[in-house]
Amino acid sequence: MRITSHVSLVGGGEDSDPADAAIYLIAADGAAALVDAGTGRGTHRVLANLRRAGVEPRSVTHLFLTHCHYDHTGGAALLRQETGGLVVAHALDAAFLEAGDSQVTAASWYGSRMTPLPIDVKVTGVEQRFAVGTLEVTFRHAPGHSPGSSVLTVRSDDQLVLFGQDVHGPLDPALRSVRADYQRSLAYLLSLDADILCEGHFGVLTGKDEVRDFIESYR
Repeated sequence: MRITSHVSLVGGGEDSDPADAAIYLIAADGAAALVDAGTGRGTHRVLANLRRAGVEPRSVTHLFLTHCHYDHTGGAALLRQETGGLVVAHALDAAFLEAGDSQVTAASWYGSRMTPLPIDVKVTGVEQRFAVGTLEVTFRHAPGHSPGSSVLTVRSDDQLVLFGQDVHGPLDPALRSVRADYQRSLAYLLSLDADILCEGHFGVLTGKDEVRDFIESYR
């Protein structure tokens, strides 16, 4: 599903595997990046969807992981192998991925285990910018759901697209969730004033009012 001229939905649910969170594609000028990786159970379908969108897997330069949870990261190792893209995550969640922690990554919730995943780029600050072709993608730390939960933004077709994969939570002690951090992050997301929200489980919300109302509903 094409969202803007640079952004498409290429995985999640019926597009790859029922257990997968949404997987988004950012593509411009022969370069591409993926936002999250699903569980890995439907990776072959994600790769087919990339090609259907006119993107060769080897043009993927970055695989951005918004947080460590298995429905977003279980497929990262295979996607790295197939694309050659660098895996990017916030350092606070990278620790759980590299350790193969099946509890904090929630892999055990899916009847699976987290295989240790090396992270190529560990974001340590509040923001870090990456180039995807001529586009600038900003990786933004937004903790609460997990310690290293992050969102991404990119401007496409004169609209600010926000990849806020688990805006809805949930919060759970086993996931190292912190309610106060989550509330602050929701306020931060509102301040971005995005035109489009690409969420991990609730689809794509369009228009500033719809995006704002969705985020506000979790405050």
